[in-house]
Amino acid sequence: MSDTQETTFKRVLLKISGEALMGDQAYGLHPPTVERIAREVQSVHDMGVEICMVIGGGNVFRGLQGSAQGMERTTADYMGMLATVMNALAMQSALEGLGVFTRVISAIRMDEVAEPYIRRRAVRHLEKKRVCIFAAGTGNPYFTTDTAATLRANEMNCEAIFKGTKVDGVYDKDPVKYDDAVRYAHVSYDEVLQKHLGVMDASAIALARDNNLPIIVFSLDEPGGFRGILAGEGKCTRVGG
Repeated sequence: MSDTQETTFKRVLLKISGEALMGDQAYGLHPPTVERIAREVQSVHDMGVEICMVIGGGNVFRGLQGSAQGMERTTADYMGMLATVMNALAMQSALEGLGVFTRVISAIRMDEVAEPYIRRRAVRHLEKKRVCIFAAGTGNPYFTTDTAATLRANEMNCEAIFKGTKVDGVYDKDPVKYDDAVRYAHVSYDEVLQKHLGVMDASAIALARDNNLPIIVFSLDEPGGFRGILAGEGKCTRVGG
């Protein structure tokens, strides 16, 4: 177990997409992939870092796609929020299977499966070294889980948001399609917005900028990547901060 002094940050929020839980499947949850990500979180938790998480719901239902197919937007968005609760419960199960105490905290009340969001209680969980998974977005339609992640990170006084993706940072164009894509080591909030770099949606970036909250974009597929970057190693892109 590493000494806390070796870490770059003491309290962070990890944001991952619902698709990150699918593995090679086209839909739903892939339990070995969920467990692999849980082990990444456990390794950082073992460093003494306080962790909260926001997980998207795109592997189950995406509100924007539902509304594009004729469903009423607010209904579609609420269905997307429920999908994030399912993912949060799956991650809680995986983490507690590894001995990491975890709380799922929902912005929509469903007391039988998750705690309601009460800021001071959530902060206390973090102080007790419990992982807090914030589910159901902000509880409001028209807001993405990216915006929810930035909001909760600010409310919890997190020092950074870690955005886990399939690539090791932010590139000037899609590195999967273009061999000459260049990775940024550091990029400003305004550049992300002006160049449409797709780190997070515009509302989330603006909220992070207004509170000077750095966003660290790294590869979640790289074994030990989350822990490595917290220890000051590995490739990533720092947005703002």
